[in-house]
Amino acid sequence: MEELIVEFVQGLPMLALLAIIAGCLFVLGKGADVLVEEAVTLSLRHGISKVIIGATIVSLGTTLPEVTVSVMSAIDGKPDMALGNAIGSVICDTGLILGIATFVGKVPLDLFLVRRQGLFCLGLGILVIVVCLPFGNLSSMFETGGRLPQLAGFAFLGLLALYLWISTRWAKKTDSDFGVESHEKGSTKVILMKICLGLALVVVSSHFLIITVEETAIRAHVPQAIIAATLVAFGTSLPELVTAITAVRKGHGELAIGNVIGADILNILLVAGASASVTPGGLTASANFFTLIFPAMIGLMLVFQTSTFICNTRLTRISGAFLLGGYLVYLAFSV
Repeated sequence: MEELIVEFVQGLPMLALLAIIAGCLFVLGKGADVLVEEAVTLSLRHGISKVIIGATIVSLGTTLPEVTVSVMSAIDGKPDMALGNAIGSVICDTGLILGIATFVGKVPLDLFLVRRQGLFCLGLGILVIVVCLPFGNLSSMFETGGRLPQLAGFAFLGLLALYLWISTRWAKKTDSDFGVESHEKGSTKVILMKICLGLALVVVSSHFLIITVEETAIRAHVPQAIIAATLVAFGTSLPELVTAITAVRKGHGELAIGNVIGADILNILLVAGASASVTPGGLTASANFFTLIFPAMIGLMLVFQTSTFICNTRLTRISGAFLLGGYLVYLAFSV
């Protein structure tokens, strides 16, 4: 299917490409509106924290592009790209998306959930690095890299089930601050169907958008190295970006931060885990992972965790500037 889309896009004139980009952006915005509104309605109706809704239902949907790209890359014999997309998306989510969100509007911190979710995510970041280490010859990791074994992939999928169970436990322990508003938007089944519709619009339009933008960039003579270093990870993180910005602008910053943390966790457990589990030899972690990619991931996670202890009530623009700046530094070194 993707090959047909690529062939179709390649046969279009530049004006048509620009029209498709505009149309995809419009659909992307509308899909994000539906997704955020229905997710908030679901949380209000059942008294579940917006952070939990964002970290589970919404992030499971917005992570679909990363899952698709990484698993297909692993099956096609490109295990380094599979792991690179997973970890690169974590960096993009934490640095770029949270950074931008703080400048768009208020990003409140539900400290009970955010700190626990964030610390769990940080622990997973450290775990994936440890698992990838070449224990037979640790000094070689900066030269030949390491590998995420297939067995670790299955273990990560098991941890995913544990994470979803823990999230439901945390949801019951947090205080509800939703009030007693009446929401006549149909049954829960209808709301879930609308959430699926919103997710579908966001994911499909993002996919079309990134293919069209890539073709436009090539025709504009943008170097392939720049396209590879930016569009792949950014493109698969686009659903999280649009959803987060829409949520913040509508005054639901808790949903945005939950979506980002949940997406980070899912990128490690689901995206990297599923990709490794379908690859007998596991996923390749080149030397570049240990010299740049892994340090950038842990660094941004630490900045975010430190911010939750300093800011207390909401993520400030100063914290956002550090996160965004860290992402831009990583991007500069990548290029």
